[in-house]
Amino acid sequence: MKKEKMERKTKISRKTKETDIKLEFDLDGSGVANIKTSIPFFDHMLESFTRHGNFNMNIKASGDLEVDCHHLVEDVGICLGKALFECLKDKSGIKRFGSILLPMDDAEVSVSIDIGGRAYLRYSVDIEYEIIDGFETDIVEDFFRALVSNSFINLHINKNTGLNSHHIIEAIFKASGIVLHEASRRKGVNSIPSTKGLI
Repeated sequence: MKKEKMERKTKISRKTKETDIKLEFDLDGSGVANIKTSIPFFDHMLESFTRHGNFNMNIKASGDLEVDCHHLVEDVGICLGKALFECLKDKSGIKRFGSILLPMDDAEVSVSIDIGGRAYLRYSVDIEYEIIDGFETDIVEDFFRALVSNSFINLHINKNTGLNSHHIIEAIFKASGIVLHEASRRKGVNSIPSTKGLI
C-alpha cells in the first residue's frame, strides 16, 4: 500500500503583551503571500521569501511599533520558525541540504542550509544601520536567529559584496526562501537522510 504524503502546512498563533501574531504557512504552496505587519519593508521581504521559496504564507501581526520594530519582527521570526518545525516534522525523503549564490544589483549573498535538527545561525553580514519604512536593518539577524532557534535548522548567511541595504536584505530573504525550498523537497524515497536514521 502506498504511503500517503503528509500535508506540510500549519497555523501558528502567538500573543504576548508586546505582539499579536497569526501565521498560516504551507511548505508546498505556489508562492502566494498575504502579509500584514504594518511594517511595509518587512512585508515586502516576507513576500519575497514566500514567492521565491514557492510557499504560501498569510500573516496578520500587530505590536508595539511605537517603541520600535524589534519585538514584532523577532516574534514573527519565532512564529515562522515554529511553523517550519511543524511542517518539517516528517523529514523522511527530503533533500535536507540547499545552497545558493544570489546577486541583486550591487549586492551578492550566499546562503546555505541543513535541515538537520540542530539550530545554528552563522550571520556574516556587514550592513549600514538604517530605518527603511519603519524597519531597522540591524534586526535582520535577530529575525533569522529566532527563525533558526524555533525550526532547528542550520543556516549560514554571508554577504559577499554590496552597499545598498535594501538590496542586501532583499537578496538574503530571497536566497533563504530558495534554499529552504530546495532542502525541503521530497526525493521520492521514504528514508531519513542521515546515517543516524533520525533527524
